[in-house]
Amino acid sequence: MAAERLNDSPAQAGVDDQLRFEMLMTELSAKFVSVTSASIDHEIVEAQKDIVRALGLDRNTLVQLRDDERFVATHSWQLPGLQPFPGFAVKDLPWMASAILRGDVVCFSRIDDLPEEAVSERQVARKFGPRSNLTFPLKVGGRVIGAMAFGTVRHQREWPDVVVNRLRVFVEIIGSALARTRAEDEIQRALEEVKRLRDQLQRENMYLQQEIKTVRGCRGLVGESYALRRVLEQVEQVAHTNSSVLLVGETGTGKELIANALHELSPRRDRPMVRLNCAAIPATLIESELFGREKGAYTGALSRQAGRFEVAHRSTLFLDEVGELPLEVQVKLLRALQEKQVERLGSSKSISFDVRIIAATNRDLDKEVREKRFRDDLYYRLNVFPIRMPALRERPEDIPLLVQSFVHEFAKSFCKPIESVDKGSVRALQLYPWPGNIRELRNTVERAMILANGSRLFISPPSDSSNNSAPSLLLSDAERGHLCNVLAMTGWRVRGKDGAAELLGVKPTTLDSMLVRHGIAHGGERSKSLSPMNARSFEEWL
Repeated sequence: MAAERLNDSPAQAGVDDQLRFEMLMTELSAKFVSVTSASIDHEIVEAQKDIVRALGLDRNTLVQLRDDERFVATHSWQLPGLQPFPGFAVKDLPWMASAILRGDVVCFSRIDDLPEEAVSERQVARKFGPRSNLTFPLKVGGRVIGAMAFGTVRHQREWPDVVVNRLRVFVEIIGSALARTRAEDEIQRALEEVKRLRDQLQRENMYLQQEIKTVRGCRGLVGESYALRRVLEQVEQVAHTNSSVLLVGETGTGKELIANALHELSPRRDRPMVRLNCAAIPATLIESELFGREKGAYTGALSRQAGRFEVAHRSTLFLDEVGELPLEVQVKLLRALQEKQVERLGSSKSISFDVRIIAATNRDLDKEVREKRFRDDLYYRLNVFPIRMPALRERPEDIPLLVQSFVHEFAKSFCKPIESVDKGSVRALQLYPWPGNIRELRNTVERAMILANGSRLFISPPSDSSNNSAPSLLLSDAERGHLCNVLAMTGWRVRGKDGAAELLGVKPTTLDSMLVRHGIAHGGERSKSLSPMNARSFEEWL
């Protein structure tokens, strides 16, 4: 090839070089029209190699401008034995950076051709090269996003207009390809985000459809007792955090209502709280419910299913009856809480989640841990902020308000106008131990409403309670319960005629001391803000 060129005239050689370069530009233009974001990096470097060889250059570097005002070399090709030109910060080459950001072309055949103000540029050129340089701004949508530099390191050269124009065309081809693939990447990311949000919405809608009956049955908290106010104070303290909460208490005490309150007061309230009753799902299926499954993960898995952790991403997961979890599932639950990642059954891909855990149980988990039926490490992970739900027998002063709430509810659904409740019935209800707590009270009121024939309602407590409950045999518990019952009967009036002190046969000051010792607040300290109903309105209704 070299020998052939020696026999050609300089004019003919120039025509041949121009023809070969034009053919190269046509080929590159066609290639970059259809280049994809997956292959553009490789194609740019290959094109740089072809340009350097075609024009007898030493190096071609593409730098892109980052948010921190630093030009980073993203694509470079140089002759063997040469080092790539390093990316540079705007502050390091102020004169050249200003020219490029204005959209100007920087061109010099010798380093001394640089203007006097280009002090840093002279130093960098002498240290890293080039001896001759031609740099074009790289524009996308009229905005400078980087630059492409062509240079020689081993010798100096001139930059005639025909070469400048050829290279300008090449830079425009690269800029157009980058603009198109960037737009495609942004569209793809947007589509993936839309798909993610659509899938999340579908999972939430499916879950809400499954749980709508449970949600529909929820009612607000009713009561003015000190025990309930203490629980609500704890709810307000922990609701705004991401800490795990463990609700402990007997069945029917309203643990799910408190879980709802914790979620509604938290920063996660914009997303629905996800529930899972660990006792209502067979042990063989609980793992797939928690962590999800892939199609074909096991016999009968005919479709892919997202787990509750995925559905509850950026929300709250309420694990009811967590003490019923099998030990093998407890191990995987602990790992998920520690690593904040789950793997669907039948898949090895980890899925990250951001979930706040609220757990509830009617079991004595301390005893379960001692007897090796519940893992101690999982217990400590869940028991960050325990809240004990008081039994209904510990808050008999709330029974009149609860009765009033239930009567209004059933009067509307049964179309039975109830004008009053028998006062003796309410006192009998306050003396009953209620082993089933609020749920049992609600069922009792519902049964009485079904049997009611007049405008005055008579309610009898269940008659078989002694066989189903195991009351405390401690003298202090018996004394406390009796004090609460008598106070509830007197409307929390301690002094005066028919007051609690008179009925108990003790001095008012003695009764005050007893109330302090048992941690029972006086009726005057009760808050009226916890319920739209209060003791006065109920007394007027009786």
